[in-house]
Amino acid sequence: MSMRRIRWGILSTGRIAHQFAQDLSRVDNAELVAVAARSREAAAAFAEHHHIPHAHAGYAALIADPRVDAVYVATPHTLHFEHSAAALRAGKAVLCEKPLTTSAAECAALIDVARSTGAYLMEGMWTYFLPAVRTAQQWVAAGRIGRIRHIKADFGYPLLPYDANRREYDAALAGGCLLEMGIYPIALAWLFLQQDPASMQVVARRAPNGVEDDVVMTFDYADCVATLATSFRAKLQNWAYIIGDEGYIAIPDFWRAHECMLYRLDERIDHFDDARSTLGFDHEAQAVSDDILAGRRESAIVSLSDSLRFQQHIDAVRGSFFL
Repeated sequence: MSMRRIRWGILSTGRIAHQFAQDLSRVDNAELVAVAARSREAAAAFAEHHHIPHAHAGYAALIADPRVDAVYVATPHTLHFEHSAAALRAGKAVLCEKPLTTSAAECAALIDVARSTGAYLMEGMWTYFLPAVRTAQQWVAAGRIGRIRHIKADFGYPLLPYDANRREYDAALAGGCLLEMGIYPIALAWLFLQQDPASMQVVARRAPNGVEDDVVMTFDYADCVATLATSFRAKLQNWAYIIGDEGYIAIPDFWRAHECMLYRLDERIDHFDDARSTLGFDHEAQAVSDDILAGRRESAIVSLSDSLRFQQHIDAVRGSFFL
């Protein structure tokens, strides 16, 4: 008897949707059966490229498709609530690309929809599922760096020249570097510390239309500090460091991490490399498909309360400079 597979549909045909579709083909408990775009032509081209049997013009048609068990929402940030809520109400499981919503209030409202429908909902914080990040967590749990004293993480790429019509800058589409990239370092600090900062200091720069395009954040906790940054103005290092009083962990390109390294003083004493041949979205897709098959309503790795914390911390950062 063959293992049951979750039948996936993808909403939208942008870059991230292509990446997810590519990796989903490597997941043994999932199959991609449908895609939807605003135009029939875009949906058909995406379906042909990824060998998907059903292409829909318009998102409502995919949400209503009885052949679809789970929906991957890859539309712009400001549409995540609307599309995720519609899919949940249609009885679909939902994996929504990060950020789950554009504010903590909207996030709480979407969680309410998930709870009331009993349908599965998870934010696509794929970094949490990557083997290198999981290994770093195991090293910390085993006491290999002692008590955490500092976390340093940044994520930035230059999106230049500035263009107010570009999605990432578009204020009407919740543009700005915090939701686009800054959520990654904020989520990493939450993953390793599991606590709200007692206070924060923020230095922010703005694009000509007023959205933030460079942000440096210092989160102060009771016994440690996180130094986080995000930018559209420059390529940042994009590494993460989990620093304890007995050693530290370095994670290159932590948001898509392939490897992590453990140091005691200046000596590297351990190294993990996942040697993967995928982009890494398959780990997330496999876990979500496992959850759905097991009848779970949310992820134990990226819980809905985790997603609410990301949004609360982003709201607090924004509140410190959007006065």
